[in-house]
Amino acid sequence: MPFSIIRNDITKVHADAIVNTANPQARIGSGTDRAIYKAAGAEAMLAERRKIGDIPVGRAAATPAFALPAKYVIHTVGPAWVDGEHGELEALRSCYQESLSIAESLGCESIAFPLISTGVYGVPKDLALRTATAVIYDFLMQSDMMVYLVVFDRHAFHVSSKLFADIDSYIDENYVMDQAEEEYFKELNTTSHSARQRGRRSQQYYEDLRNMAADAKEKPLGSPTGGKKPASAKKASVDSKPATTTSFGDWVDKTQETFQEHLRRLIIERDMSNPEVYRNANITKQHFSKIMADKDAKPKKNTVCALALALRLTLPEAQALLASAGYALSPGSRFDLAVQYFLENKKYDITQDNIVLFDHGLELLGTL
Repeated sequence: MPFSIIRNDITKVHADAIVNTANPQARIGSGTDRAIYKAAGAEAMLAERRKIGDIPVGRAAATPAFALPAKYVIHTVGPAWVDGEHGELEALRSCYQESLSIAESLGCESIAFPLISTGVYGVPKDLALRTATAVIYDFLMQSDMMVYLVVFDRHAFHVSSKLFADIDSYIDENYVMDQAEEEYFKELNTTSHSARQRGRRSQQYYEDLRNMAADAKEKPLGSPTGGKKPASAKKASVDSKPATTTSFGDWVDKTQETFQEHLRRLIIERDMSNPEVYRNANITKQHFSKIMADKDAKPKKNTVCALALALRLTLPEAQALLASAGYALSPGSRFDLAVQYFLENKKYDITQDNIVLFDHGLELLGTL
């Protein structure tokens, strides 16, 4: 099941379990801890918390959620930041690992986390975020659960520049205003340098789409290197397979594939399993199964983009997959340009990609 970042008050999130950044002693603390007790019913929850006793740093324990829109509250004690040399990140990892393990043992299908220890405990948000997403991603590779990371204020969550520092300039340089659509195929007779550059980019974009079939005659489908094996290629990667010649007739046959046939072929070529694909794409097993079982099903563009990243496609391969579902990446969409950036720069980790998208106020990949 997928991972999603949402902006909300954690006491209002409907999940089987919500995680509380708890006081180590059985008493009500400040911040998120106080808000959760108040929303649950402070006296009832505190009575259950006292039965547990003290909770060491990095550990977790569960109580009923009482009046909250959840079944359980998992109380975990995060570390206070000193300098990063006192086991803070190890303890933080343990908070997420223990909370997920408890939720799984309780049969939870969903869990919502705050960004643990980033308030009064002072863990830097970028380090806390990297730690949280790494643990969550590892967990979701083995388990099915909907995991939410809840942030109250998106503007206080500005960390993507530390992940992909050049995405802003990439989007700005390649962004085409809606009005530029009428320039796509007209003569470049303007004296404005920026307008000429924009027009050239627009023309080139559509020429690339038109010429994909012609390009395929010169290099095997699915091989950005024309069949040459990169020195660092993994044994199971598609580029490690012997080069074959793709005729134009073969290419035409492939362009007549349904989306489902195209996707199945890519999964086989990548030597990946279905669970690898839908987990890497941040979509549910049920949604993936529905797409694969119904040849008339048309997935959303977002889902196709997520699958392209999960399959680690090149940009031309992703464009071909999108085309088989009736879509194309648009130079007038900031979301599409972000996806294009991820593909061109081989940023295939959707968990990290979604952090960047969230930080820029854009739709997240997958999450269905």
